[in-house]
Amino acid sequence: MNKVPLTKRGAEKLRKELQHLKTVERPRIIAAIAEARAHGDLKENAEYHAAREQQSFAEGRIKEIDGKLSNATIIDVSELDAGGKVVFGATVVIADEESGEEVTYQIVGEDEADIKEGRISFSSPIARALIGKFEDDVVAVVTPGGEKSFEIVEVRYE
Repeated sequence: MNKVPLTKRGAEKLRKELQHLKTVERPRIIAAIAEARAHGDLKENAEYHAAREQQSFAEGRIKEIDGKLSNATIIDVSELDAGGKVVFGATVVIADEESGEEVTYQIVGEDEADIKEGRISFSSPIARALIGKFEDDVVAVVTPGGEKSFEIVEVRYE
């Protein structure tokens, strides 16, 4: 598998989820399976089948997170100093050339992306257009509504 970039905060969030799944969810599901088994006939036991399905989901997610963390290149954004250049992990303030409206995004890994929190994937069209550029540069981004131009107002590493 290829190495996948991940911010330090994103890696910590995945580790917490993994810890929760292993120490809270897994024991809860095992107890639910044991209780359902005690009710007798497993063929028609909906509780048993539901608990086994939960177990399958939880184990799959544990395996998925383990894989992501083992293939991650963890980047500490606070230690970056790219001299004003937009790089993975940077927080970028951009202004729409037409409306002047400003938006702030942090460029993160695919698993960390959350547009509501202003975090966009490094593989998104906006991030791809921004990466490698500097403050005061103007970038063109092809959007579903047509091409838009943005000015990079500020680049921060936090």
